[in-house]
Amino acid sequence: MMPGGMEWVVIILVVVLLFGAKKIPELARGLGKGIREFKDATKEIKDEIDDAGKQIKE
Repeated sequence: MMPGGMEWVVIILVVVLLFGAKKIPELARGLGKGIREFKDATKEIKDEIDDAGKQIKE
């Protein structure tokens, strides 16, 4: 279940209080880099599995 409007406001307020307004963009960049690296790694693994499957078929 997704949080409603008021719940999002409370969550954002807690994050700002915990980390401070200046740290939030830095945290978001770090999170974005982490997600991108994870996607790249999963793509590489998928490509390796596909290549291995093609070699087995040949």
